[in-house]
Amino acid sequence: MKKFIIAIEESLVQEFEVSAENCFDALEIAERKYNSGEFVLEPGEPQFRQMASVGDEPTEWMEF
Repeated sequence: MKKFIIAIEESLVQEFEVSAENCFDALEIAERKYNSGEFVLEPGEPQFRQMASVGDEPTEWMEF
């Protein structure tokens, strides 16, 4: 039996309401609030999952 290193990535989605003059400003505010810890995604059901072998026999990422 060989051992393999498998990386698994999950994407969570959560919506936050932001008040701003325009969409660009809203995105900047959301990024600032995320980086400061004000916007924190709660654990939940992943919206997207993928995995890949990253060791001696690397593979492309594949959704599962």
